[in-house]
Amino acid sequence: MALNQAGRSSPCSPRVLKSVLGLMAISLAAYILGPPLYWHLMEGLVAVSRSSSVTTCPPCNCDCNSEPFFFIPPGLSNVSLTDCAKRDPEVGEDTEKNFADLLSEELKLREAEASENQRKADMALLEAKKLTSQYMKEADKCNSGMETCEEAREKAEVLLLAQKKMTATWEMRARQKGWKEGAAKSRTQSQGNVQTM
Repeated sequence: MALNQAGRSSPCSPRVLKSVLGLMAISLAAYILGPPLYWHLMEGLVAVSRSSSVTTCPPCNCDCNSEPFFFIPPGLSNVSLTDCAKRDPEVGEDTEKNFADLLSEELKLREAEASENQRKADMALLEAKKLTSQYMKEADKCNSGMETCEEAREKAEVLLLAQKKMTATWEMRARQKGWKEGAAKSRTQSQGNVQTM
């Protein structure tokens, strides 16, 4: 065992560590590369055994419609089992006719459903057009009302300016005649006190 700096022996020497790591690397490589190599080797052996065999099997000639699906021992043959695989033309025609009838019924149902959906969509569109027309009329009324209000506001503004000018003119004339704003207030207050008594 190797000694470390404190004088103690370490349990892992570099030689043991290298051998354990090498063994792990070989095991990992065998785990990864083993199965593909095994299958390639088996395919090669099968190919060699096929090429070395002299006899070859003849191709199978199977007629699945004439043979039963499972083995029936001789003497126990059941005719109905062997007839199952055969096609009955009457049953086939009836089945095809029923299938065609079912398809046509489903197509009719889908067509009826589509026409109903179209009718509902047309009604919804008509209702939306009516609502749009109504909202447009209301918007026109609102716009005309706003225009009327705006015209009235402009007229009132002009009248207010004229009234302010007239008030300023009368106030200026009153001041020229000796009227004072504070005197007018005291005079109105004294007149109010005399009336309340």
